[in-house]
Amino acid sequence: MNALANSGGPGPWILFFPLVWAAVIVVGVTLLRRTVRRGRGGGPPWRSGRFERDARDVRETTDRHDAQSPIAMLGRRFAAGEIDEDEYWRRLSVLDEQFGRTGKGGAA
Repeated sequence: MNALANSGGPGPWILFFPLVWAAVIVVGVTLLRRTVRRGRGGGPPWRSGRFERDARDVRETTDRHDAQSPIAMLGRRFAAGEIDEDEYWRRLSVLDEQFGRTGKGGAA
């Protein structure tokens, strides 16, 4: 009558159920994080509109520090030796006021 019963205990299958629960928890946390992130503007860039904003910011920054910008031209003149360091810093301070550049660095 007990021919089908296993008297040796649960065997290796006892490890299977904690793995199943761990997988359920990982999937639940992952779905929850993705849902919350999309609500805050996260997720793929093509869904949130963030890609267009980032591309616009890059274009504006590139245009501002373009190779033909006055700050870049001043840096090239200083590198070529056409102006000395004092004149470079004096002109750069005027350009910083005019173009609103925040940091003091070398040639842009």
